[in-house]
Amino acid sequence: MATRGDVPKLGPCIEATVETLRMLGGSASNEEIHDSVVKLLAIPADVAEVPHSNGSMTALAYRLHWARTYLKKVQAVDNSQRGVWTLTTIGRAMSAEEIGDVVRRVRVEDAAQRKARASVSNGDVDEGEGEGDGAAWSERLLAVLKIMRPDAFERLCQRVLREAGFVKVEVTGKSGDGGIDGIGVLRVNLVSFQILFQCKRWQGSVGASTVRDFRGAMIGRADKGLIITTSTFTPDARREATRDGAPVIDLVDGDDLCQLLKDLKIGVTTKLVEEIEIDEAVFAAI
Repeated sequence: MATRGDVPKLGPCIEATVETLRMLGGSASNEEIHDSVVKLLAIPADVAEVPHSNGSMTALAYRLHWARTYLKKVQAVDNSQRGVWTLTTIGRAMSAEEIGDVVRRVRVEDAAQRKARASVSNGDVDEGEGEGDGAAWSERLLAVLKIMRPDAFERLCQRVLREAGFVKVEVTGKSGDGGIDGIGVLRVNLVSFQILFQCKRWQGSVGASTVRDFRGAMIGRADKGLIITTSTFTPDARREATRDGAPVIDLVDGDDLCQLLKDLKIGVTTKLVEEIEIDEAVFAAI
């Protein structure tokens, strides 16, 4: 049985992330990075699906989150609000030795902060990973989402869809309806699409069978399908969602949901820190 100890360490994840971005033309989504790293490092399916301690994401997804954070700290990558990661000029020029030195560099530069964090560490952080601007806020948010009542979580997803541009969003909540929790209409310019959605707080990764069952329930009833979860989707589930010849199912995992809530400012507030600089030349010139 695979354990967290079988998941590649932070260093190899950083190297594979950079290699992925270079292979994919300099930019990639979280999902593309995840799937590419699994192939590059030949990670078995059971290892890729080992859950992180809180069960809201896999241990591999958690480590890749920190790999991107470390690379951003050394200015090797940047990310857009839509979760697309891009190699910077610095990242494109980094040698293999420099990439291999990223973990040490970040640890040295953050030594004082990490010592402060160590006093409140719960022992669940590995490879020098601590709370910071990367996974910490999304983990706290997912912990809040996981304790919501099922009907409250459905209403939250309903609000997210409305804020994202859906109209006539209705939560049905019918049992025995193939996992369908609601229906909405997405209007794009002059065209409208009817979309059935499912929103669940699964424990562990969501597999391909869930996607197949949902598709079977929606065929003939809507143009598209959408599955929202606080968890993650297995590579097989993502492949099934876009299988040739079958209606496409869009997937929103825990990371995507957190980003949506942040972008839509639903329960998540971003604070800007004021930075003050003193221009001594002004005083010298008086």
